[in-house]
Amino acid sequence: MAFKIYTKTGDEGETSLFGGKRLLKNNIRIEAYGTVDELNAFVGLVRDMLTDDASRSTLKAIQDILFTIGANLASDPEKSMPTPDIRTEDVLALEQAIDSMEHQLPTLKNFILPGGHPLVSYCHLARCVCRRAERQVIALNEAQPVESILLQYLNRLSDYFFVLGRYQGQLLKVEEVVWKPRS
Repeated sequence: MAFKIYTKTGDEGETSLFGGKRLLKNNIRIEAYGTVDELNAFVGLVRDMLTDDASRSTLKAIQDILFTIGANLASDPEKSMPTPDIRTEDVLALEQAIDSMEHQLPTLKNFILPGGHPLVSYCHLARCVCRRAERQVIALNEAQPVESILLQYLNRLSDYFFVLGRYQGQLLKVEEVVWKPRS
């Protein structure tokens, strides 16, 4: 018998965590890991558009970690279940990638607007979705504690996408779009 993607168990607006517990699909836990999943899809889109192998490799590692974060958030916190872990080294790897790109960029002297090239814009979309995921994990943490390393990683990841957008713009020889407020 072939595996079917649809189970019909969610037709009434509920879904299951790893461990079997049923929650409404608008539960903050489901929203949090659903947004991490959405972010992972954006990361895949950005990765598909990149031409430099170093950034593509970093984004593949980020996708693996985002899947791990999703698995952690999708696990029933009331059950002791083995879940993949996020490590301090994962946050440090993001910081090193940010530092490496920043060393090749001019000093940021103005606020910049998303845009200038589709790839740059997609990096900013990933940054925004990452910030939303972070906010939702913070909201979840208020109700049920989550590992602080998950929040640290998401916080650093949004910074990574901001710098990645600038870096890719430089590789593409695209001028940054500076915000000029009205006087």
